[in-house]
Amino acid sequence: MNKSLMALVLSAVAAAPTYAEEIPTLRVGWMIPAEEAKYLMIKRPELFPDLGKKYKIEWSQFQGTSPMMQALRAGVLDCSTMAPLSMAQAYLESGLESYIVAQHAHEEKGYFSPYWAVKKDSPIKSAADLKGKIIGTNAYGTGMYFQMLLWLKQQGIDYEKDVKIVETGFPASADAIRTGRVDSGPLVQPFALLAEEKGDLRPLFTLSEVQSPTVYSFEGCSKAYADKHPEVVRLYVKDLQRAMTKLLEDRKLAVEVTAEVTRAPAAMLDKYLFTDKDFTHIATMKPDTKAIQELLTLQSDAGFLSKPVDVSKFVRPDIMAPIE
Repeated sequence: MNKSLMALVLSAVAAAPTYAEEIPTLRVGWMIPAEEAKYLMIKRPELFPDLGKKYKIEWSQFQGTSPMMQALRAGVLDCSTMAPLSMAQAYLESGLESYIVAQHAHEEKGYFSPYWAVKKDSPIKSAADLKGKIIGTNAYGTGMYFQMLLWLKQQGIDYEKDVKIVETGFPASADAIRTGRVDSGPLVQPFALLAEEKGDLRPLFTLSEVQSPTVYSFEGCSKAYADKHPEVVRLYVKDLQRAMTKLLEDRKLAVEVTAEVTRAPAAMLDKYLFTDKDFTHIATMKPDTKAIQELLTLQSDAGFLSKPVDVSKFVRPDIMAPIE
């Protein structure tokens, strides 16, 4: 081989990327609870043939959807969990453009809906009885917080004048009601189940009264990333669907991986996870964009958004579940 040809070959070899470098990496944010499809991908990656071969995932845990929106805006994440309100606010306030690609948690008739509880012997029987009372919320500014405000507004309660709202978080909510710190507070699973087993609290209202069906969380990807790498997003969405299908077929597996991720006792999770005491799960993970639009319209009409948001701007059909 002459020197010129040898130099050309060596140059080509040096310039060629390694196989590992050729695999695109998707940076994904996740949180607890209600992301069982992601939990399976995190804990059982061997069940997904494309993962690690056609694309890789760099997982990062967050405490809520709002910080994930900030991370997406900063370019630290490519995809993450979103809630309708956090997606809309990020778009209106910071210009974050994103696509809805798969649905995680939603409520529909016959399944669990988060509710606000009172003491079993409380004189509070209706919204009118809440005037002058203290109401707990998981955290200010969350999707459930604004849905609570919508319920109060629909019931003729001025949430700025008629009641006092304080943060309790979900874990401490039941005890805050029992001790009188709040007169009513929010319960989600597994705390709702634990309170029901104890039997000293009762529901006052459910968020399904505001809207049903209601979408609580979905997977979204930044428009900038998805438009540049649609094939990677499609692989990811297909794996989310594959994960949800496996979990629906094997409830024991759902309980097992959720216990590993959340460190909650499997025996407790087994009492509600993937039953009618839980949020609704569908194998296709198809986003209910109609329900998302209805909720955002309610929030916009109530003044929680600076202006109306058109959900169709967040839809790109070729990367949205279901993907065959």
